[in-house]
Amino acid sequence: MTKKLRIIGLACLLYCSSIGLLWAQQMMFADSSRLGRPFSKDPHVVKFEGRFLMYFSIPPVPDQPGGWGIGIAESSDLIHWEKIGTVAAAEEYEKNGFCAPGALVKDGKVHLFYQTYGNGSKDAICHAYSTDGIHFTRNATNPIFAPKASNWSNGRAIDAEVYAFKDHYFLYFATRDPQGEIQMQGVAEAPLNTDFSRDDWTLAKNESILKPELGWEGKCVEGASIIERKGKLYMFYAGSYNNAPQQIGVAVSEDGINWRRVFDQPFLPNGKEGEWNSSESGHPHIFEDKETGKTYLFYQGNNDHGHTWWLSNVEVKWKKGKPRLKN
Repeated sequence: MTKKLRIIGLACLLYCSSIGLLWAQQMMFADSSRLGRPFSKDPHVVKFEGRFLMYFSIPPVPDQPGGWGIGIAESSDLIHWEKIGTVAAAEEYEKNGFCAPGALVKDGKVHLFYQTYGNGSKDAICHAYSTDGIHFTRNATNPIFAPKASNWSNGRAIDAEVYAFKDHYFLYFATRDPQGEIQMQGVAEAPLNTDFSRDDWTLAKNESILKPELGWEGKCVEGASIIERKGKLYMFYAGSYNNAPQQIGVAVSEDGINWRRVFDQPFLPNGKEGEWNSSESGHPHIFEDKETGKTYLFYQGNNDHGHTWWLSNVEVKWKKGKPRLKN
């Protein structure tokens, strides 16, 4: 081997080693079982019975009946994940697909909130619960929530996030304007003693609580994820439609209903050209590990305009009441 070839070989080895080290330190997860290529979206994480469980959307199987579904993975360190199950369609309202999971742990059960999919403006929020985090029993009143069609909403509800704050559970959802063009956030509420059934939910505000206004938000604000810090709620949300690029912003509220933006620019932007998330950094989930006190922002991304989708996370620090990305 010539000296020049040895130098090239050493450079390649160092490059590959550095990439391998990066991926070993950074969470990079995607399920390939349905398409034969990495494709997972909409991450949501809970800690249940000593392990981390992540629920995420998985795409339809080509040339087979059914639609989107929900996958389940587990981890002990929030970096390395293994798929352990799938939430299979069980009811007529799920036959066209269901996805975009949100979850919480209450009374020793995992409560899963998800949307029906493939029904246009009729898509709505559903609820199920599980004693093991894998096998779920549906709420008999499903779908549990969708707003009535009105002068601000076409009646669709997707991207559920349910969060307890003060004397209510708030259900944050995305809907569209009557023309079906602008995606925006709404919120419903239920009492703390709710079993999450349909009759417990009412609109907390009969209008959008956050809609696209900034240039980078395009025509879409969706995927709200909520965390409480020092008596205030912070909403991490996705701005703009997928691969536009979609990027992540932050808003804050004292009452869970009225919101203002913390930043005018994306908190987590899409990556630079050549990076794994150059097409977008989207659909956030903010997760706090109560044992360590650390906060992590989970999100989806890709660099091929949606041919593949990966899930990752980044640690979030808090300074003077505002979140910042860990350096």
